[in-house]
Amino acid sequence: MFERIGGEGAIDRLVDAFYDHMDSLPEARTIRAMHGPDLGEIRHVLKRYLSEWTGGPKLYSPEKGHPRLRQRHMPFPIDNAARDAWMTCMRKALDETIGDTPARAELEENMRKLADWMRNSE
Repeated sequence: MFERIGGEGAIDRLVDAFYDHMDSLPEARTIRAMHGPDLGEIRHVLKRYLSEWTGGPKLYSPEKGHPRLRQRHMPFPIDNAARDAWMTCMRKALDETIGDTPARAELEENMRKLADWMRNSE
C-alpha cells in the first residue's frame, strides 16, 4: 500500500492534511483538545506509524517499540463521537491526498476499523 499510494510523500501529505483538519474543523474540537498546542511532534509520530502500517519503511517501531495503540490512548476518553470526529478528519485528508480510488477506499475501511477499535468509553 505504501508504494501504491505514493510512498513517503503521500504519507506526509495525508498526515499534514489530517492534522490541518483536526486543527480547523469545529466538529474536531474534542479530539483537538486531546493534543497539545503544538502538533509538530504528533505529526512526526503519525507519519512514522503510517509509513510502517502501510508497508513502508519501519520507522515507528525502532523508535517507539510495539505500537500498543489502544494502551497509549487509554488516558483519553475515546467514545463514538471522538471516533467519528477522527474519521471525519481522516476521510477529508484521504479524499484530498490519495488519488487511487480503490487504495483510498481500502485505507479508509482499515482506518475505520482501527478507529472503532480505539474506543474506550461509552
